[in-house]
Amino acid sequence: MNAIAAGLDLFVAQVNAGSFRSVLMGGLLLFLGLFALVSLVVLWNFGSLWLQAMMSGADVSMSSLIGMYFRQVRSAVIVNAKVMAAQAGLDIDRRNGISTQRLEAHYLAEGNVMNVLNAIIAAHRAGIDLDFDRAAAIDLAGRDVLDAVRTSVHPRVIDCPDPRYSPTGFLSAIAKNGIELKVKARVTVRTNLEQLIGGATEETVIARVGESIISSIGSSETHLAVLENPNLIARTVLKRGLDNQTAFTIVSIDIAHIEVGQNIGARLRADQAEADVRMARAQAEQRRAEAIAQEQVMKAKVAENRANLVLAEAQVPKAMARAFLEGHFQTPQ
Repeated sequence: MNAIAAGLDLFVAQVNAGSFRSVLMGGLLLFLGLFALVSLVVLWNFGSLWLQAMMSGADVSMSSLIGMYFRQVRSAVIVNAKVMAAQAGLDIDRRNGISTQRLEAHYLAEGNVMNVLNAIIAAHRAGIDLDFDRAAAIDLAGRDVLDAVRTSVHPRVIDCPDPRYSPTGFLSAIAKNGIELKVKARVTVRTNLEQLIGGATEETVIARVGESIISSIGSSETHLAVLENPNLIARTVLKRGLDNQTAFTIVSIDIAHIEVGQNIGARLRADQAEADVRMARAQAEQRRAEAIAQEQVMKAKVAENRANLVLAEAQVPKAMARAFLEGHFQTPQ
């Protein structure tokens, strides 16, 4: 500041004196003072980050740091990410690698830069093919890319059925002999990074596994066959490719617990027998009512025939009287 003030004073004095050379020297001192001030401000704000990047081989220029300030990008996040990438041995080439510009673009797209870098480093250490573009796309799609990489390295075990949505905690399946089996399975899954974008979630995997277990038990002749070898059901389910179009690869399906429930077949047969008895009773009652009605009809016919007989008997005296009057009545010889 003193240098700038001195330069300004000298410049004004020389201008007043009319010396061109002195004016030029004063202007030069003023420019140097302004340059020194700007450099001091830049070094004060970005010097530590630039020095950190330079000492780590992160390839972050001072101009990039200044541009981040005007683009409202947190330069500390970008520098730390570049330092992590450089120290982890990742490609940080400006053209094809994890460049500062690509990190800034992901930050401005409201992505989690540090989470993406941690996921790429973890995948690199585990020998998993995961580049920056795919990791950034997974992150912007709303998936936790770091958790996906961890699940790829360390498979996760999920319960089937999901205890959050199943009040009993068991799958209920009925064999062909009518015996109910209550089953709880555990599914070991590994994240499929290639299908993580657009792939179905673990809820779909749980639903498919549960449906397949119920179907397999339902096709068993007896519940004893399932109890003798539960792994046969698990292997049958595993061969059906239930992880198709999902974000996971099923590693194994294990029957964790199985128990015998109610005899649904016997209960259904008892209900059917009771229904048949009710139906037979209803039909017998219908036949009894029809018989009673038929009896009343026959009684009515008997009464009608008796009335006709009485009418016929009343015609006999009339016929005899007419025969006497007409002379048709003859005594036998």
